[in-house]
Amino acid sequence: MKSFFSAEAPKAIGPYSQAIQTGNLLYCSGQTPVDPVTMKIESPDIEGQTQRALKNLELVLIAAGLSLSDLVKVNVFITDMEHFPKMNAVYAKMLGDHRPARSTIAVKGLPYNALVEIECIAELKIDVII
Repeated sequence: MKSFFSAEAPKAIGPYSQAIQTGNLLYCSGQTPVDPVTMKIESPDIEGQTQRALKNLELVLIAAGLSLSDLVKVNVFITDMEHFPKMNAVYAKMLGDHRPARSTIAVKGLPYNALVEIECIAELKIDVII
């Protein structure tokens, strides 16, 4: 196993890695919409928070030589299913034509009182596997 860390993404707020590679899969820890510089949530709405969470996830993927187009499975956690349509629209726009498998789960609460947290599994390209 190998862990990956992006200095560009928010620092982990607990005892975990941003991402772990095993075989040709990269398991990324959940990313909230925390701004990596301020370590605060800057956007009050689900659209801005979804965009920031996906951007944070993308920064971790980049550290492993990947992009959002390498996603295989995504888990989205939201605090209110009323946010689903707006979250889904931002998600679709940011992923373009790529459609990984996905689950969306409503949860009671998230760190920093975020509205959304997103985690994923991505596939490493054969030439990237270390």
